[in-house]
Amino acid sequence: MLRLIKLELQKLWLNKVSRALIFVSFILPFTVLVLSSIKINFFGFFTLELGELGIFNFPIIWHITTFFASYFKFFFAIVVVSMIGNEYSNKTLKQNLIDGLSKKEFILSKFYTIVFFSLCATVLIGVATFLIGLYYSSYTEASIIFREVEFLLAYFVKLIGFFSLCLFFGMLIKRSAFALGFLVILYIFEWIVFWGAYKAFGNADTAFKVKNFMPLESMYKLIDQPAQRVVMTKFPEKGDLVYDYALHWYEIAVVLGWTALFIFLSYRLLKKRDL
Repeated sequence: MLRLIKLELQKLWLNKVSRALIFVSFILPFTVLVLSSIKINFFGFFTLELGELGIFNFPIIWHITTFFASYFKFFFAIVVVSMIGNEYSNKTLKQNLIDGLSKKEFILSKFYTIVFFSLCATVLIGVATFLIGLYYSSYTEASIIFREVEFLLAYFVKLIGFFSLCLFFGMLIKRSAFALGFLVILYIFEWIVFWGAYKAFGNADTAFKVKNFMPLESMYKLIDQPAQRVVMTKFPEKGDLVYDYALHWYEIAVVLGWTALFIFLSYRLLKKRDL
């Protein structure tokens, strides 16, 4: 496994664009550190400091930072599809197979690299969240500090699932731009499935439950939007704002299922393809 990861890291390091995108994908999530220290002065009338609004309190901070950071996954997604596109355009895939690398090892090298970068991103955002929380949070009890740390697991699984999807599209299309375009097509398709389910069952809740099993939606549901939860903390008397934001085991199972399918399909595509 380490040999395969090392092989991929060497390829990425030799590509200037990949190096830049990887750097950006790791650095941008840390803008939450900048946001936490921002003070906005409204013409001298009052000063708004985001860190004093309570959004960086434990345990809600785990939810907010992982949700915010997950939107920067698109930068590394470009790296993933570029890895495949470059293998075909530079003929390195064929050369690797000639040198003794099997097609299975080729796909595994990509997947191991995805897991490696997802783990690094998770550790970094976890450390940043912990430090911001220690500075701003009014809670210091360990039971509260680590109460919702499972959002880090959700973040990790979400990255692996999304990048595996990008790997599959990269193998399917072999062109980076078109592969990323398929993400838009899939997004639209999932909404078509939603409307189809709504027409079939006549109930929006049931239609959303069907949509929750689709790839992109299942990944999104791992870390549901925290805005409604923030409002709930400010207006606890508003019962209509209550929603289920917790991480459930079956949500992880669905995303891991899609991940396994994408990796398997990527391998099958490569195995049947004439190089």
